[in-house]
Amino acid sequence: MLKLSRREFVGKATAATGAAMFAGQCAFANPLGVPLGIQLFSVRQQMAKDLDGAFTGIRAAGFTEVEAASLPKNKSAKEIRLALDQAGLRCVSAHQSLADMRNRSDDTLAYNKELGVSFIICPSPAYRSPVAPSGGPGGERAMTLDDWRYNAEQFNRIGEEMAAAGIRFGYHNHTQDFDPIDGTIPYLELLRLTDAKRVTFEMDCGWAVVAGMSPVKLMQEYPHRFSMLHVKDFTMADSSAAGRKDAKVTELGKGAIDYRPIFRQAAKTQHIEHAFVEQEAFDMPWQDSLKVDVNYMRRL
Repeated sequence: MLKLSRREFVGKATAATGAAMFAGQCAFANPLGVPLGIQLFSVRQQMAKDLDGAFTGIRAAGFTEVEAASLPKNKSAKEIRLALDQAGLRCVSAHQSLADMRNRSDDTLAYNKELGVSFIICPSPAYRSPVAPSGGPGGERAMTLDDWRYNAEQFNRIGEEMAAAGIRFGYHNHTQDFDPIDGTIPYLELLRLTDAKRVTFEMDCGWAVVAGMSPVKLMQEYPHRFSMLHVKDFTMADSSAAGRKDAKVTELGKGAIDYRPIFRQAAKTQHIEHAFVEQEAFDMPWQDSLKVDVNYMRRL
């Protein structure tokens, strides 16, 4: 049996500890110091074909946290949780529609608790009254300020219910949230009308930029409202409204969005708990795409 001197033992132990710390640091997104996360909508097609393979690929790319969305309907929460555990992934957040939170709140809460989440995020608004076609997106009528104020009311109520169950409730934006209605920006109205103790916000930085908004300024003006970020990149002709109109998703670092100032501001607020890459489409094989995203996040 090989014997080590005390000096050799300490030296080897220190090296091993340093290697372990380095490996751990590589799994974090700097400068926020939060684990590397991914929105599972990114691999919706892969999960439908091979759930275990999708999760294994995510972990191999370097991600350790996930946010649930578009999970296979033929799998129970218990089965999905087992697959996540086996892949070494932790589900910390989930997207759920406002309809699910209003009409199936008990089932929705039980399902997501099985996954292990601490956040449930609403990814889109709803109408106050039944929809009547009138030329809006998808044939539906355009959202009114009254509709957005109705969402604020619902978010406050649901947020209080979720808090009682140990879950934090929040909202995720898209571009239409920033389209002015009678001089008022709906997203800012949501921030104004929702109770910060009941409702948090997950800022999709990519969609905010495409809408012509500055994630940096939003965090400066509302430093305590954002708990999570979505990180995605777009190619755009230029920063004008016309240039942003034809924005196309691409891998991080290959588009027009520079996340360094965004992450610097996020670090200043000291309130961002999770950051999720969302790769809505791939310009290369999906495993390679995710590695490009991870490398970009690590370089930040």
